Order: sequence, then structure tokens, then C-alpha cells
Amino acid sequence: MSETIAAAAEELQSRLKGQSIDGSVKFDIEGVGALRVEGDQVTQDDSEADCTISADEDTFRGLVSGDLSPTSAFMSGRLKVDGDMSKAMALSSLLA
Repeated sequence: MSETIAAAAEELQSRLKGQSIDGSVKFDIEGVGALRVEGDQVTQDDSEADCTISADEDTFRGLVSGDLSPTSAFMSGRLKVDGDMSKAMALSSLLA
């Protein structure tokens, strides 16, 4: 298991602060692994989700830290979204 994934799961869980999303979103970090947000839980899980967000490790770290806007990452092609875009947008608003 990647240190990046473990640290990101912990950070995302704390940023949710008891809030939840309707459905599930998976982060697929190239060459590192995956984590999944479902409801109010963040798990180190690569199972299917309503939406999959793919990015390289640097982009993912920027998203989790809040240093990179999900919108600008998506518009610049650094972030790819597959599946239900509304789930990605819901997660983005919770983590902002």
C-alpha cells in the first residue's frame, strides 16, 4: 500500500468532517493506487464506483492539499473524469 494513498485517505476523511456524498467516487492515481469515497467514508479500495477521477500523483496531491483547483485541473487535462460527473462535483464542493 502506498504512503501517498494512506495519507490521502486520512486527509480526505478529515476534510469530509462528517459530511457525505450520495454515491461513490474513486480516485485512480497513476502508478500509485486507488482510494474510494462513498457516503461519509474514505477507503483504500479499487472497486467500481459511480465516478472515477484519474490523475497523476502530483496532481492528486495538489487536489488533496487544496493547492490545486479540481476545475482548473480538469480544464487543463491534468484530471480525467469517467462516469457520473455530478458525483465528482458533489465531492469537489464538500472538499473545498
